[in-house]
Amino acid sequence: MVSAAEQLASNLNFGAFAKAEELKKRLWFTLGALLVYRLGTFIPLPGINAAAFAEAFKAQSSGILGMFNMFAGGAVERLAIFALNIMPYISASIIIQIMTSVSPKLEALKKEGESGRKQINQYTRYLTVVLAALQAYGIAIGLEGSSSGAAGAIVKDPGWFFRFSTVITLVGGTMFLMWLGEQITQRGVGNGISLIIFAGIVAGLPAALAGLFELARAGSISTPLLFGLIILMLSVVAAVVFIERAQRRLLIQYPKRQVGNRMTQGEASHLPLKLNSAGVIPPIFASSLLLLPITAAQFMGSGGGQGSEWLNTIVASLGMGQPLHMLLTAALIIFFAFFYTALVFNPKETADNLRKYGGFLPGIRPGEKTAEYIDYVLTRITFVGALYLAAVCVLPEFLVSYAALPFYFGGTSLLIAVSVTMDTVAQIQSHLLAHQYEGLIKKAKLRGATNNRGRR
Repeated sequence: MVSAAEQLASNLNFGAFAKAEELKKRLWFTLGALLVYRLGTFIPLPGINAAAFAEAFKAQSSGILGMFNMFAGGAVERLAIFALNIMPYISASIIIQIMTSVSPKLEALKKEGESGRKQINQYTRYLTVVLAALQAYGIAIGLEGSSSGAAGAIVKDPGWFFRFSTVITLVGGTMFLMWLGEQITQRGVGNGISLIIFAGIVAGLPAALAGLFELARAGSISTPLLFGLIILMLSVVAAVVFIERAQRRLLIQYPKRQVGNRMTQGEASHLPLKLNSAGVIPPIFASSLLLLPITAAQFMGSGGGQGSEWLNTIVASLGMGQPLHMLLTAALIIFFAFFYTALVFNPKETADNLRKYGGFLPGIRPGEKTAEYIDYVLTRITFVGALYLAAVCVLPEFLVSYAALPFYFGGTSLLIAVSVTMDTVAQIQSHLLAHQYEGLIKKAKLRGATNNRGRR
């Protein structure tokens, strides 16, 4: 049965959008903040030989640097002040989330409500500074020891002053993006951190589409193949939207209650279990683990020295498009899907909360049996969600390697782009619904005031 909110959402039109002044201000603020972010990805670090770094980056773009560059909207390739992007904050959030499930102190803070959440957020910010400083110092040391042949050394004047300025600049860029993301969340539309990553991913989409049509114009790919590729892309996006919205709803029944002299009817609700509870975390973890040996081999030099021969062998077998790479990618995604789902969802805690408020699953005894049943259902749907994540991430790689198709979106970037778009559209709809409800309330107040005057 369609709810009143869904009926109202289906009747939204551009007229309602034009009258929502608060929503328009939020949208303009969001666009302005994202524009500031994009401008920052073109401001280079001081003391860098841009030509030498560009030449060195080309030799290592297939490793983990290439993935970070995609998330950062090209900031890594240009070695900009936002080269670290928001990734240290994402890593800190994941670490704190894992520690919350392990540490009793953090778990107690989580249960304290708003005050506990603010304290955990503060710990996340502190950890972000530490991680960003370590990564920035490592980048400074790596740049000082790198060169690119004919273009010369990457760092013009190496030393402690360069290291200090690099750490301050990169850490400051990350902290500014973290603050900017929080401002977007509070004063704009959507989740600010997710929108910053989304903006970095889609920044290269126009150039990729232009390159695709240029290949068709030059005759490298046929016109039917071009249209087939576009249809395939749209089909994958539609499948991602469908699966991301898919839920298994468990019926929850509440018993009848006596209020005074009256017996109230028992209520029924649903416990929604998402098909993909882990989100995009499993592909990110799997990609990072598989790209680490490739990046290490590239930094150590693929051709020089016997010490790196075993790394070169690993790189050859774990290269993009190799069967072992795709097999390990799928296996790691499935493993991290179960691992992260177990961290973010606790069936025993959910069963205890249901029993505390008098709710129960029909036909299932409250307490331990309810927890076992929820865990059983969650395991089954997580397996399906893990297979879906693995398929979405392996399909683009298969098309690029074996079918020689220029598939721009990778699995992780596609999932992030679609998920952020869906969340942002949902928030825009909620703002429009709130605006329409406010209009109805104002009209009701005006009618009430008019009727009161008429009676007088």
